[in-house]
Amino acid sequence: MQTLVGEYPTTRLRRTRLTPVIRAMVRETELSVKDFIYPLFAVPGKKIKHEISSMPGVYQLSVDEIVRECADVHALGIPAVIFFGIPEHKDEVGSGAYAEQGIVQQALRAVKKEVPELMLITDVCLCEYTSHGHCGIVRGDEIVNDASVELLTKEALSHAQAGSDMVAPSDMFDGRIGAIRRVLDANGFQNLPIMSYAAKYASGFYGPFREAAESTPKFGDRRSHQMDPANSDEALREVAQDIMEGADIVMVKPALSYLDVLHRVKQQFGMPTAAYNVSGEYSLIKAAASKGWVDGERVMMEVLTSIKRAGADMILTYFAKEAAQVLKK
Repeated sequence: MQTLVGEYPTTRLRRTRLTPVIRAMVRETELSVKDFIYPLFAVPGKKIKHEISSMPGVYQLSVDEIVRECADVHALGIPAVIFFGIPEHKDEVGSGAYAEQGIVQQALRAVKKEVPELMLITDVCLCEYTSHGHCGIVRGDEIVNDASVELLTKEALSHAQAGSDMVAPSDMFDGRIGAIRRVLDANGFQNLPIMSYAAKYASGFYGPFREAAESTPKFGDRRSHQMDPANSDEALREVAQDIMEGADIVMVKPALSYLDVLHRVKQQFGMPTAAYNVSGEYSLIKAAASKGWVDGERVMMEVLTSIKRAGADMILTYFAKEAAQVLKK
């Protein structure tokens, strides 16, 4: 679309910026509390609220505390949360991820009973549950694909049976969306949506999350299955494949360093599109604000607006509660 602009002084572009009222009237992007999905970390035990040292204001929570947190989230108008689980015991096959009494399964049942209006999304991955910290089965030096996908389907089905309203596979293994879709459909969950981490990059911004989820790999890294930060055309191929396999919502992760990818994905496919404003992005702002180097609230809102402006229909963010309070003002 060609933009026509007249000459100064007939055209003065500042005219529509001079007052708060007119700025609001011409604002192109409106951030809403309904855009947010709030991540939560579930741990075994009772009355546990352990703050993550690298993520001020973010906690590991026992199920009883998660119920209380979800009630607060719902009261703020935030429509959805996403659960990550830290099991009491880990093993090489991440069996806690698909155990009937796994920590996420317990949280789902408890919150579904007490805050039924809240949408409960579950992260589907093995990294929090494996003793080696990788997203799937490790054989020798290889993180194997197909055997890992088989366990991810078990995890997704277990979450569905425990009350998940949406599953979100975050592993980036080939074929997992189609495999999960087939298993869900075969077990009566045809209407359960899948939000795919479709373009998830091997990013340096995940450090604080790995503290929160206790999921740092014991060896190696995740570059064999997460995307190279240099690639954007590849992201479109990844997203296209997940859509063909049955993804209902696609996600770009991280958000800030990949706003160009987010925009391309939204423009190319027109699908419901999520972006994950990840832990490192959160922690950088919190750290700078604590030093007085930036206005934390202003930067928070600017960042979230940029993510929506780039094309996100929903934003997974640790800022959700704070931003909701700002928007309510």
